[in-house]
Amino acid sequence: MTYKTETYHAVFLESMTERRYKRIQAVLAKRQPDLSVLAEDVYKPHNLSAMLRTCDAVGIGEVHAVTPTGGIPTFNETSASADKWVNLHVYDALPDALETLKAQNMQLLAAHLSDEAVDYRDVDYTQPTCILLGNEKRGVSTEAALRADKHIIIPMLGMVQSLNVSVATAVILFEAQRQRRAAQMYDTPRLSEAQIHEQTFRWLYPRETEKLEADGQLFPDLDEKGYIISP
Repeated sequence: MTYKTETYHAVFLESMTERRYKRIQAVLAKRQPDLSVLAEDVYKPHNLSAMLRTCDAVGIGEVHAVTPTGGIPTFNETSASADKWVNLHVYDALPDALETLKAQNMQLLAAHLSDEAVDYRDVDYTQPTCILLGNEKRGVSTEAALRADKHIIIPMLGMVQSLNVSVATAVILFEAQRQRRAAQMYDTPRLSEAQIHEQTFRWLYPRETEKLEADGQLFPDLDEKGYIISP
């Protein structure tokens, strides 16, 4: 009986690893490395968590945040642990974040009501793009608005003039996803094989990743089921 139980658990764990490996590979094949979000002074952790969840849903793997005054979001039911699947880069000052994004040739679209603002559906999201969203009360800062390449708005037909920042993020990003799907940008992997392998290993083997990095070692290869190939 003990033997059968141990065998069952071994088979179950093997099956789970293989399924997880295939799921990770499928997700990374859709990642959009040239689409991102910059959250400026978003002070409610649950809002930032919800933004990360939307980013993961549309294939964004790298998100940026400037001085999230409420702190870094923790794993919770709101994010469905999306924090684990999206890399959040935190900056102390806006210029540092903008320098990083400009180095990636990203167009910066600020969700900001101004005389120059255009409908969020009337811009091209197939270009390298970062969406800038600001503080829940004040919106984007004056400096951020001035540094943005373009201002976009979500037309509001009711008495309320704006959406919750996490809802606005979802509305804009799913338009970006729609355009990119039409342009077949999700049809082939846009991350390199090396990037996919590294991220796959990190997600599949977090404990081993920590040890290998501490020892300054490279990640080993994986077989077709996601198991580590011994050197």
